[in-house]
Amino acid sequence: MSVFSGVARPVILAAARSHRLRHTVERVPATKQVVHRFVSGEQLADALDSVVLLSNSHRFVTIDYLGEDVVDTDTADRTVSAYLGLLDALGAQSEGMPRPLEVSLKLSALGQALPHDGDKIVLENAHTICAKAHDLGIWVTVDAEDHTTTDSRLSIVRELRADHDWLGTVLQAYLRRTLGDCRDLAGSRIRLCKGAYDEPASVALRDRRQVTENYLRCLRVLMAGSGYPMVASHDPEIITAADTLAGEFGRGTDDFEYQMLYGIRDDEQRRLAAAGSHVRVYVPFGSQWYGYFVRRLAERPANLTFFLRALAERH
Repeated sequence: MSVFSGVARPVILAAARSHRLRHTVERVPATKQVVHRFVSGEQLADALDSVVLLSNSHRFVTIDYLGEDVVDTDTADRTVSAYLGLLDALGAQSEGMPRPLEVSLKLSALGQALPHDGDKIVLENAHTICAKAHDLGIWVTVDAEDHTTTDSRLSIVRELRADHDWLGTVLQAYLRRTLGDCRDLAGSRIRLCKGAYDEPASVALRDRRQVTENYLRCLRVLMAGSGYPMVASHDPEIITAADTLAGEFGRGTDDFEYQMLYGIRDDEQRRLAAAGSHVRVYVPFGSQWYGYFVRRLAERPANLTFFLRALAERH
């Protein structure tokens, strides 16, 4: 295990949950300028501009309205309203798009953690968003969060799929349970990622090599299934393996897609798209960018180096 993985990454991820540090970082003007490397902006117009730019380069888009860990109904209601407005705006410009546009939801932003009737409230809120998306021909994928929410999330996704069988969700390869979840859900639309939270060794693989190996095992199960695998990774080894596995199981370019994050490996995104592969870019926007941004810094030493260098240049 590298020094970054064993020492720096856990410290950075712990910072993602520090409210005091968040307020400090958010007040530094230079930080917001650097954040735009990974976040399209704070306003809906910023996200829509990204949709146009990415679509013009033959890439697909999923948009995440940033926010998580909501603990009051008013904030959850505002999140629902923001998604309905986002869907209306996407629907207005989706004509001629070669693939459905998509939005990504975090259930904790819709009220999952509310102390009273959280599961009921989040199910109703998610259903409202999915119904609107269905009417507009837009996909929805339910994001993964930390491992304590997985059972609740998958249960809610199963209920939503009774009415919206196209609904996607995310599985995280670093969780020890994920291979089994892939077998259960291989007939669905699944975004497979490595995982971005600081999880205990009792539930998650901590060694990067082991995570990659488990990702490839999980991906094989999804490629062999009847669903639609979404290969969410920037790792060259995984990108190469995905193409090989697709060929092994007779999947064409319409039968799976690559997914990458806004601002990361843009050249590789363009290369894959130019070669005819389906590439979807995860585009976050909104003022609640702190947790998302810090998790991006924790993923790769290069991201942290970029951030520190950019801050130094602005002082």
